[in-house]
Amino acid sequence: MAAAVINWNTFDLNLLVVFDAVMREQNLTRAGQRLGLTQSAVSHALSRLRHMLNDELFVRSPEGMLPTPRAERMAGPIHQALLDMRVVLEADEFDPSRAARSFKISANNYAARTVIPAFVRRVAAQAPSVVVEVRPIGMLRSLDQLDAGAVELALETLAEGGERFKCVGLLEDEYVAILSSDHPLASEAELSIAQMGSLPHIAITSSGDDTRFVDDALAEHGLARQVWAALPLHSLTQVLAGSEAMAVVPRRVAADFMAVRPLIVRALPFPSPRVSLSMIWHRRLDLDPAHRWLRATLRAAVRDA
Repeated sequence: MAAAVINWNTFDLNLLVVFDAVMREQNLTRAGQRLGLTQSAVSHALSRLRHMLNDELFVRSPEGMLPTPRAERMAGPIHQALLDMRVVLEADEFDPSRAARSFKISANNYAARTVIPAFVRRVAAQAPSVVVEVRPIGMLRSLDQLDAGAVELALETLAEGGERFKCVGLLEDEYVAILSSDHPLASEAELSIAQMGSLPHIAITSSGDDTRFVDDALAEHGLARQVWAALPLHSLTQVLAGSEAMAVVPRRVAADFMAVRPLIVRALPFPSPRVSLSMIWHRRLDLDPAHRWLRATLRAAVRDA
């Protein structure tokens, strides 16, 4: 079959927007919802693009609309071009009070507990029509998500972003021990290394929450951590309250827990490693007015927290 000849003078760029949405959703109805179009309008646009390119682009399957090899080759460059066009065409100034858009952010567990609440409240006060969509990092690589444009900002531990990414530190923290307020040791002002070795511990299983340094510190004194349970961070306080166990978490997380649960905080009986949090973004967004406002608002939320 002869290759299609494209007349770029009459090419409808909206077809590429539809292609990008179908590629991301792999479902015509969801792609339409993303774009504010009906399913039939998306289907019609896709049919036009198929005819112009002489390729099916997407094939129906039980798993959704699967891209053809050509669609897969097109996907990355088209998505990047659309992102670049948005930055170029948006106004030089960003007025948060009048803006109506969304920002997608990925955040690790630490950021979700300590930074996101104040940040979201600040955004709501300054930009009532702006939506902040926060996604857990989980097993996804933040840099891959930023590269693909799936998120615009990532909050996690990262010291260097390389040539394509900008990485700026937001804060540092230290680890502390937390216990139930009615714990047998609640009346003692300090926690000893021997007590840490004898108490049952609740370990944190959430991705990125690594407290193996506790095991190393105890081992130096011939002790071992007795893990009673291993839980994700969001389940910790419900299990810890009323028990004789203890857990080790960053100080700001402990303060957040104490606001809703009867807990006490004690310094660790050995030097704590530092917990760092950075915000990372793709350098293509460096000068984007909306993104600059987003970063400044985040920094202000951290500073005033």
